[in-house]
Amino acid sequence: MGWLYMHRAGMGGFDTPKAYLDNQLTWERENEETGTFEGCRVIRSVSTTGAYYAAVQRYGPNNQTHAISAVICLVRWNPKAADGLLFGYKDMDENSGPVEAWCPRSILEELGPTRHPYALDWRNRCYRQLRLKERKIADGDMIRLPEPMKFTDGSEHAEFRVTKRGARIELSTPDGRGRFRISRLMERRFEVVPPKRAPRTFFPATP
Repeated sequence: MGWLYMHRAGMGGFDTPKAYLDNQLTWERENEETGTFEGCRVIRSVSTTGAYYAAVQRYGPNNQTHAISAVICLVRWNPKAADGLLFGYKDMDENSGPVEAWCPRSILEELGPTRHPYALDWRNRCYRQLRLKERKIADGDMIRLPEPMKFTDGSEHAEFRVTKRGARIELSTPDGRGRFRISRLMERRFEVVPPKRAPRTFFPATP
């Protein structure tokens, strides 16, 4: 499915993308082909910048339930859009192997078992990204990127000294020069360089 855009009126009275999408994924109906009752409910959902993730469960008659699976929606939200099309989304399920793989842990932990190869690959990619994002770095740590990064001043650096100012992270060269910002740093691959240990001094035993 491609992108679907709408005006405020098309959102059915819902004020946010999350509220609208929660409602879209909550339904009950009769299957026109089989004549049987079926439904879908949202177990948990999270809206992030540019994406919406939901753990959903389909169910049928006699309380028959299916394994909880993930639905992912790419989201564009611009309340001040000049053309009035303030909300757009593109939806997919985990079985389609979405490229977007920043699903929050709270959603992943709700999901039921699956054997679908695309879904398994997507979940593995999400967990890899979480392991990157959840790393801890401390004020004064030295970090090293896999390759040097070029900055707007023309300089290139791979190693940086970390300075933490509240939730904000500032970087400088190992000798303290410059101030650098790397977007989405915690989502990038880097290693924390262990501090160099001073060589031990051995004194000869006195006779």
